[in-house]
Amino acid sequence: MDRKKIAVTAGTFDLLHPGHFNTLNFAKKHADELIVIIARDETVKKIKGRRPVIPEEQRKIMIEALKPVDRAVLGSLNDKLEPIININPDIIIIGPDQTTYQINELKRQLLNHGLKPEIIKVEEYVNCQFHSSYDILKEIVRRWCNKELKV
Repeated sequence: MDRKKIAVTAGTFDLLHPGHFNTLNFAKKHADELIVIIARDETVKKIKGRRPVIPEEQRKIMIEALKPVDRAVLGSLNDKLEPIININPDIIIIGPDQTTYQINELKRQLLNHGLKPEIIKVEEYVNCQFHSSYDILKEIVRRWCNKELKV
């Protein structure tokens, strides 16, 4: 029996928006199984300078519930490659706005671990008003400050 083709993508997935769905759907079209690596709260804080709004366990539950996703796992606190090495995917999908991974460097690092996945960067960027979690957060704050939101 042939091994299922596994794709992996990774991200914060805080305050879901159309760009997330675009990347997940793109990834699923390239594989039989899609595994999503969810960035840990502490990792996000180190990279972005702020913690996610939604805690990591809740983000994992939300991503697992999405149609294209077969499984979600939390990233490593120590080594961003650890979950990729453990999964040993055939394909890695890089979102259009991800800057954490430089493709050639990622290939080199994975090759050092004996892995040779195909790496594909999503080129299509979803152009909509709220195409990032940060933009959504800024709009919520703006509306709150203008008393447009009622609790």
